[in-house]
Parts: sequence; C-alpha cells; structure tokens
Amino acid sequence: MELTPYFKSYIDSDKQPIVICDIDCHIVYINPAAAKEFEKFGGYDLVGRQLRALTSIEGESKINMLVELFKESKENDTLFVCRDTQKNIDTYVVAVRDENGKLIGFAGRKILRTPDTAEPYDII
Repeated sequence: MELTPYFKSYIDSDKQPIVICDIDCHIVYINPAAAKEFEKFGGYDLVGRQLRALTSIEGESKINMLVELFKESKENDTLFVCRDTQKNIDTYVVAVRDENGKLIGFAGRKILRTPDTAEPYDII
C-alpha cells in the first residue's frame, strides 16, 4: 500500500499496534508497533496475508460481522472490541473510507488508558 509520507509517519509514530486491512480483509499495512507485537506470526511479513486466515472460526465470524456493520452506514465507523484490564488497553476497529464515504477497509488499533506522567511538552 502506498502511503503519503505524512500519513505513514503519523501511523508509524504511534507506540500502539495499528493494522490496516482492505475490504477483502488483506492486511495492507502494519506499523512498527504491530510488527513487533505480531513478530511470532511473521511481523512485517503479515502484509499481504488474509486476516481471516490468521484467526479462529469465531474470529472470522466477528471480522465478517464488523465489515457488514461498517457497510450498513457511514455512521458506523468505530467498534469497541475488547478491554485488557491487565495492560489497561482498549482495542477498537475503525472503518477506513474513501473521500466519498465508501468503505475501503478497516483498521485495528489499541489505545493505552494509563494516564501519562510526563510534564507538559516533555518529549516522551
């Protein structure tokens, strides 16, 4: 997937894993945090692979459900997936749409819920 330098830099700077898939569930991009987290599954070699092939039957069913939900309405754009209370991380899947609002894919991302302890404007 061709990413503009601005978009790529922004996605790559996120310290949490981000995985972007096309509408057919092929992994089109993973950021460095995702490559590290999924290293035992191939890391960057996951790009181009079918997400459905990397999950259970239950996981495949949930992927199909979220794609259909995103197709139903432009208002359906973010889906909460789960909370990891031990790591204090929430996982979401967001719709990826073109400039006309047509669904072209989806992205999974994790958000750390632990408040930052840095001082304002500290480099972290």
